[in-house]
Amino acid sequence: MSDFTADDILNKGQRPAGKGNTTRPSGQPVPSENTSVTAGQQGPVALNDIHLIEKLAHFNRERVPERTPHAKGHGAFGELHITEDVSAYTKAKVFQKGTVTPMMGRFSTVAGEQGSPDTWRDVHGFALRFYTEEGNLDIVGNNTPVFFIRDGIKFPDFIHSQKRLGTNGLRDADMQWDFWTRNPESAHQVTYLMGDRGTPKSTRHQNGYGSHTFQWVNEEGEAFWVKYHFKSRQGVENFTDEEATTTAGQNPDCHREDLYNAIEEGNYPIWDVKVQIMPLDEAEKYRFNPFDLTKVWSKKDYPLHDVGYFVLNRNPRNFFAQIEQVALDPSNIVPGVGLSPDKMLQARVFAYADQQRYRIGANYKQLPVNQPQNVDEVNTYEHEGSMQFLFNAPEDPVYSPNRHDKGTGVLDDAAVNDRSQLETTTAAELYINPESHGSDLVRAPYVRHAEDDDFVQARDLYENVYDDAAKERLVTNITNAMAGVSEETEERVYEYWTNVHPALGQRVREVYAEKK
Repeated sequence: MSDFTADDILNKGQRPAGKGNTTRPSGQPVPSENTSVTAGQQGPVALNDIHLIEKLAHFNRERVPERTPHAKGHGAFGELHITEDVSAYTKAKVFQKGTVTPMMGRFSTVAGEQGSPDTWRDVHGFALRFYTEEGNLDIVGNNTPVFFIRDGIKFPDFIHSQKRLGTNGLRDADMQWDFWTRNPESAHQVTYLMGDRGTPKSTRHQNGYGSHTFQWVNEEGEAFWVKYHFKSRQGVENFTDEEATTTAGQNPDCHREDLYNAIEEGNYPIWDVKVQIMPLDEAEKYRFNPFDLTKVWSKKDYPLHDVGYFVLNRNPRNFFAQIEQVALDPSNIVPGVGLSPDKMLQARVFAYADQQRYRIGANYKQLPVNQPQNVDEVNTYEHEGSMQFLFNAPEDPVYSPNRHDKGTGVLDDAAVNDRSQLETTTAAELYINPESHGSDLVRAPYVRHAEDDDFVQARDLYENVYDDAAKERLVTNITNAMAGVSEETEERVYEYWTNVHPALGQRVREVYAEKK
């Protein structure tokens, strides 16, 4: 087992504490931090005041583009502890009993900008990185087990509808509800969002979910579908709509502040790690499509299995370097962990990495917080690009195949790229999916199962999970969020909630009529 710790991550890139006189970034002594060079005592500032120009030019470039969704966030570091034997399901070293792995978590809102309040009603991002012996493993989820859409091609539309109007730069209820009501697959997530879970009291008092279906593969090559659940030992606590609104004005950074202060005080938050496990062959005949991100798996059908827990016990040394520049990405998987036919997951595997290439450059994985534990074993043909920090040995070629010892992929012939001799293989490192629907690339909806109705699980959540008080709060939150909708959209909202449950639709109509 590696003795690599979270402190090793936090120490990467940190300069020694400054003392004495200052220097320029290139090491030369600075004559003055307070007075510019001018042409005479009252004359213009000289362009060749090197330190002034360098200081201002860097200042103008201090910010990088914020994330499009999940811009407002915070995070901390700690360890993942595996306490249970799940080796029958996965060979991933990170999940073997007794393993302790350094990690970090970033927690965020979805729609708001960097300066927005933590308590706006929103889904909250719950993204984890584990610095494993086999490379970084990222699980980039939310505080809800489902999402608004099931196909990544709709993701830009969805985010646009939750952001701001192009005309006046204001958020718009009509735009949000217009999108939701014209995409009935959103009903399950919107029922969560408008319920208590849309306004968590703190980062520490919320559960997290991988949300997507992933795959585990054991040493024998047997594959299983899994869903990750992260249960807060602190319990789940939420604000009312009114409390969230008030707190947004009083302390818009309350989630960030609460997590930071708790760790500083030694009150380390802990989440239990659990998984649902579905045998590979059961996915085909399950009563709804198990890869659909708008659906949960019944815990009666697939109960939670204990895996271990993680604890956050270290704050970042530098917020920008270690939180703003952390680049969490669901394409970071390790042997024994794979993807699935989940269309949203497959889209995110491209989109997240591409967002980071845009935000912080082609070589973002070379930044200290993004380097894997086994950075000294990284062997790649990636070459040059903006802000290259690490570079290949001078004797290394920049192409493959080659006559050198640089190497090739596991399945490649290092001697010659003879494609006529290639064997057809499955991409087992991504996921194993023997299925009967053909392998041609198509544009098609999910294969429908017996209970693949967009409203059935939202109805079940409303009928069987929410008590009377929670139902009434749901109505209050929905009608509060409807302020400003057009008459056309208003009627669609009533139809939407009637499809979830007739009593709910009627109650939304009654309460909103009182507020108009």
